[in-house]
Amino acid sequence: MIKAVIFDLDGTLLDTIDDITDSLNIALAGGGFKTHTAAEMKMFVGSGVDVLVRRALAGAPCTDEQVSGVKARYMEEYAARRTVKTRVYDGVIQAIDELKELGVKTAVLSNKPQRDTLKTVAHFFTLARFDLVLGQREGIPAKPDPAALCGIIKELGVDKEECLFVGDSDVDMKTAKNAGVKKIGVLWGFRDRQVLEENSADYIIDKASRIVEIAKK
Repeated sequence: MIKAVIFDLDGTLLDTIDDITDSLNIALAGGGFKTHTAAEMKMFVGSGVDVLVRRALAGAPCTDEQVSGVKARYMEEYAARRTVKTRVYDGVIQAIDELKELGVKTAVLSNKPQRDTLKTVAHFFTLARFDLVLGQREGIPAKPDPAALCGIIKELGVDKEECLFVGDSDVDMKTAKNAGVKKIGVLWGFRDRQVLEENSADYIIDKASRIVEIAKK
């Protein structure tokens, strides 16, 4: 039986793309750089803030100082608007609560900075809904490196074979594969079915209730 379900955050539990887009576009425009649509931003996110900013600035002549400036402004803007347009995906809270009723441990692993991860989860779910909530921390490699996921599994006191990792992107599927964990790809997030299939998702789902069904198998 599955004893733990670990979730990605952006694009899996929460639709955060509009707040990310607004915040980063303010930072980009402030530095004199091209802004991007939400659809474009969906392809930039998933690998942490540094990669997000570099992807948004791809092709633009800029110095390291300018890149750092855009990142700093983005972090400032996002801290102020992380809950303005962000919403919980349909059925997610019910699925988490049903897992908890079954005695399944739950956790969040995000490439969003730790501070933003904790504050965002606390606002939309309360931290008590999860046994562990971790974002990107200094000294810990970002997903798809499996170190953080393996650390969560160890801290939860379960075996890899007893875990599911739920995410919406190629980064998430690679993380689970690298850690030796079964992976669920969700279709409501920032990537499409083809990306999930190409990255060997064990399950591809279009409803959050399916997570509970899979965990019961």
